[in-house]
Formats: sequence, structure tokens, C-alpha cells
Amino acid sequence: MTPWKYRQNACMMSTITPRPFIAQTLWDHARMQLAKLVEALKNECTRLRAEVHRLKGKVDELSLNEEAFKGNDDMVQELTGLPSYAKLMVVFTFLSGFLKCSPRLSPFHSLVLTLMRMRRNLPLYFFVYFFHMSKTSVFRIFNSTLDVMYVRLSPLIYWPSKQQIQVSLPMCFRDNFNNCTSIIDCFEIFIEKPKSLSARAQTYSQYKHHNTVKYLISITPQGVISFVSKGWGGRTSDKHITENCGYLEKLSPGDVILADRGFSVKDTVGLYCAQLKIPAFTKGKQQLHPLELEATRGLAAVRIHVERVIGLVRNKYTVLQTTMPLSLCQGATKGQPTSLDKMVTVCCALCNICPSVVPTE
Repeated sequence: MTPWKYRQNACMMSTITPRPFIAQTLWDHARMQLAKLVEALKNECTRLRAEVHRLKGKVDELSLNEEAFKGNDDMVQELTGLPSYAKLMVVFTFLSGFLKCSPRLSPFHSLVLTLMRMRRNLPLYFFVYFFHMSKTSVFRIFNSTLDVMYVRLSPLIYWPSKQQIQVSLPMCFRDNFNNCTSIIDCFEIFIEKPKSLSARAQTYSQYKHHNTVKYLISITPQGVISFVSKGWGGRTSDKHITENCGYLEKLSPGDVILADRGFSVKDTVGLYCAQLKIPAFTKGKQQLHPLELEATRGLAAVRIHVERVIGLVRNKYTVLQTTMPLSLCQGATKGQPTSLDKMVTVCCALCNICPSVVPTE
């Protein structure tokens, strides 16, 4: 190689960057890019965790668990009909050992579902989408919870002794009805028109002009529901229901029962050494005697409380204001209470937990 070519090759080699230096530069650049990517991913992960935490809080609020109701008595009253969170938890504690669990719903959710269904008359499809369950599962949970509530809460509707009533007798009863132990009336719930002609005739109410199921209800002077009968066809008279529903067996000698004119069971009540007081009849009279008029006014003033209690039950649990399907009016076996009977009994028992509509003074 000539000296000139040697010098030319030496100059060219001096201008070429060594390969190890290039590799180190590329590695540093890649490491910087990876570091930036890791930092971006960390920030994204932190943001997503905060978002998940926020959404989880909202889900907890919508899940209707104990924490959602805690300290919010207005929410409890609007969704369940019970006056406070404390009473809701008392009812849940009383029932929790008997409520069935499901993969998606806890016992508390099952109770809330049933109470909301009766309180707000929410359709089953609302709970299907709310709890992400099938309609069959929601229907099964509602029926099983209702059965438990019927068995466990029915004792809240009990017949107190005369001494227990006298201890806290309201002032409006003490002047003329101090021996009163029961105020009775009937209320009716609309049902679908049966296909059977005989069933259609038995349930058609001339008073309501609709097919109905009729219940006899009794309250104490304090406004506590002391008796609820099973359902009867709307055509059945008040007298027949009173004499055949088991109400008369609750009476004891000396009891005074207040009722409306339709309850012409004075003789039957007399067989139990009790007394029935109803408003005076105007049939065959131009006008009532002043004494009868005064007695009728006094009776109407206190008998109105049973209608107020009936209104409380129907307004608190609005499912009783709707037209019930015939499937709820059929018992599993003859003589057994129907689903509608259970629902009415549970609603009355829950109303006994709430404050009374009858003033004590």
C-alpha cells in the first residue's frame, strides 16, 4: 500500500463512530423512553384506581346495603315504610336467621327487595335490572321472604287483654266507651276478573263495582291492629265474615265492639257476653231522637279511627291499592293462606311497628 492510500484509509477510520458507542447511545435512549412509559402507566393506574374507588362508592350507595340506609331515616321510610333505620335493623335481626341466601343477594337485600315491592309497588322487572337477576329468581326470592315475614311477624297482630287496653286508653274513649276493646270494619282489594263464572260471582262487590277480596280488620282503641281475617270474596256480607272468620272467638265477657251499620251481628256478639254498638238506624223514622243523634255522633268520632288505620296500611304499602293478579289469590292447598293474605298480614304487622294514628290525649 502506497503512503498516500495508507493516509487516506487512516482518515476514513478516524471519521467512523465505534460500534460500542452507538449501542450504548441506543440503549440509553430506549431506557429513557421506557422510563417515560412506565411513569405514564403508573399515573394512569393511579387515576384508574381513584376512578374505581369513586365508582365503588356510588355502587355501594345504589346497592341498598346497611351502610346506605344507616343514618338516613327518610330513605328508610320512603323505601320500606318503616319509620327509622333502627326499626329496620330490628326487623332484619328478627328475620335474618330464616332468610335464604342467594349467590347475588344477601339476606338484607332480600328483605329490602320485598319491602320495596310492597311499599312502592315496584314491578319485578325493576329488581331484575337493578340486581342483574332473572325474573324467576326475583319472584322466588320475593315469595320466600314473604313466607318468612308472614310466619315471624304474624304474632305482632295479637289480641291484648282488657287490662292492657285500659292502661293506655286514649282520652276520646274514656267518657262513653271506656270498655271498648275492638273497632271493626272491612276493606276490599281489587283483583283481576276470574275466568270462572262462579268465582266471578263470588268476588264481585256491589259496593265497589269490581271483583274484590274482602278482609275484616279489628283495631284496639290505641290504633293497634289486633285481628286480620283471611280473604273472602267481595260478594260476602260483613255479617257473614264476622261470624265465620274466627273473630268472635277472640271476645270475652264485657267487651264492647264498635262497628258500622252493616255489621248486624248484635245477637251473635251477645252469645259471647259482649256488646255491639253501631250507629242508630233512620229507617222508618223522620229523624233521630236527640239522644240517639248524640250517641251516633260520639260513636262516629271514635269509630273513624279504624278507617284511618285502614288508610294508613293502604297508603304505606301501595301494593294494596292496585288490582291484584289471580295468582296471588290462590293458596297452595285448600284452607292455607294465599299470597295476598300473607301480604295483607305482613303489611298490617309492619304498621303496628309504626307510630299510631290515634292521639293519646
